[in-house]
Amino acid sequence: MVDADVVVIGGGIIGLATARAVLRSAPGTSVLVLEAEPRWGAHQSGHNSNVIHSGLYYAPGSHKARMARAGAEEMIRFCAEHDVPVRRTGKLVVATRPAEVPRLDALVERGTANGVTVRRISKVELAEREPHVAAVAAAHVAETAVTDFSQVCAAMAAEIAELGGELRTGAPVERIRSRGDGVVLTAGDATVRARALVNCAGLHSDRVARLSGITPPVRIVPFRGEYFALRPERQHLVGGPVYPVPDPALPFLGIHLTPMLDGTVHIGPNAVPAFARHGYRWRDVDGRMLGDLLRDPASRGLARRYWRYGIGEFARSALRPLFVRSVRAMLPEVTARDVLRHGAGVRAQAVDDDGKLVDDFVISRAPRAVHVLNAPSPAATASLLIGERVAADVLDELVAE
Repeated sequence: MVDADVVVIGGGIIGLATARAVLRSAPGTSVLVLEAEPRWGAHQSGHNSNVIHSGLYYAPGSHKARMARAGAEEMIRFCAEHDVPVRRTGKLVVATRPAEVPRLDALVERGTANGVTVRRISKVELAEREPHVAAVAAAHVAETAVTDFSQVCAAMAAEIAELGGELRTGAPVERIRSRGDGVVLTAGDATVRARALVNCAGLHSDRVARLSGITPPVRIVPFRGEYFALRPERQHLVGGPVYPVPDPALPFLGIHLTPMLDGTVHIGPNAVPAFARHGYRWRDVDGRMLGDLLRDPASRGLARRYWRYGIGEFARSALRPLFVRSVRAMLPEVTARDVLRHGAGVRAQAVDDDGKLVDDFVISRAPRAVHVLNAPSPAATASLLIGERVAADVLDELVAE
């Protein structure tokens, strides 16, 4: 039996940031972090583009815009203080077709309203910055940076231990029961009693919410994002992050080019429905999850709404030439021989009851519990600030007992 004031379910970047924030804001509070996998940040936090975003894409004045701008600087400071590699790179957003230019201009206006240093650049400046990139128009964003969020998670875990928190890997939560003064969890071979819980289970957040006895307002549909990388001898084709103008109808940024800290140039991700919550490969199939999705009216609504987009993404996933063709719109010199498969990530995409993709944070409070049910980009960028917000909510629950 383990006792704690607060138990955090999920050792990704949001769960770790929340545990850290509780310990820093309420010294003396006992905190236990439970992670099902053998390491921290094993899923979304360790399988992403590793980009610290600027706040370019979000509606002016929105919570996401404010969190991104302040959260990016906080994350860069955290990396510097904890010897996590980080590099300010800036990035380009490029329009490859005339029809995209008005959307690019709208992004520049939106970013400026959010306090982002963003400006349209000439074709001459584009050629100077990225001589191998093709575009009819481009904008430069100054604040973008690149780090390694797996190392960020490791640094957070180390700080939590230094602050007196307890961390356990290999501890999947299998049962949650309410009791008068808190909750009792079964996690692996341990029984945990806590005064309050925080659900930061990411790909399993809706399942954990149901285990705790609530009906979540969203369900999680996993989307796999597949990455390629340029062969080492072709890495010179890309100097810094290059992004397309995103489709405003979708919560995905599109296939982009991102040089990593080690020199590797990532290309991707696409966005295809995964057949398992940990569906990193086509052959990863969870029949029970698929059955649940097929019976869910919201999932059927999702399929009706986005089937054309989905067919295109499946085709690009299955046929490398189609994937490369989409990359060539930005980087025309690249060929199928220049790219190698470079793993994948799985995004926990929240879907509402009407089958619409949810592109905002969903954080629900219940007695003695806080559930982070959707934490889309810029979640990693703003994770320290999100953790502070969630920590304040769970501490309120302790006070309200």
